[in-house]
Amino acid sequence: TGHRWVLAVKYSPRGDKFASGGDDNIIRVWSMDGELLIEIKGHDYWVNSLCWSKDGAYIFSASGDRTIRKWPIDGKELIVLRGHTSPVNSICLSPDERHLVSASEDCSVRIWDLKTNEQAGDPLLHDDALLALAIPSDGRYIASAGLDKKIYVWSLEVALKQCSNQVRVCAYIAVVA
Repeated sequence: TGHRWVLAVKYSPRGDKFASGGDDNIIRVWSMDGELLIEIKGHDYWVNSLCWSKDGAYIFSASGDRTIRKWPIDGKELIVLRGHTSPVNSICLSPDERHLVSASEDCSVRIWDLKTNEQAGDPLLHDDALLALAIPSDGRYIASAGLDKKIYVWSLEVALKQCSNQVRVCAYIAVVA
């Protein structure tokens, strides 16, 4: 793979290739027969999470360098999103591709407006570092989870309206070990 540790793998929307990210700070795009198509360099720390645009023209990456980046498939950096103060561990693109959502070790979920490339609304907060998040196919909610042993479900619509006292739709789901 070229990576010592592989931390992220994502198939392209058409399933004709996949991307990997790891501890060498590099994103690699592979054909289905294992041929390396391109190496994308630009992060200063591990690549923790990846996602593709629906048309397969762009790859989004999240890193321990506290940034999220958007890359055209040719590997030339297009956009850098900054705002997290600790490593970014997970990213998801909303189904309408208007927003990218990120989860970080800084205990926050952030929503990014991809038209302005700015953060939309206030950060959504947990009590400890975040490791994962998901958005359902209808794009109405964000589920986030981390070291606080809780899964929060947030209303994306309310979060974008910045009504911080009404964003969380359930207090939490405790994860029992």
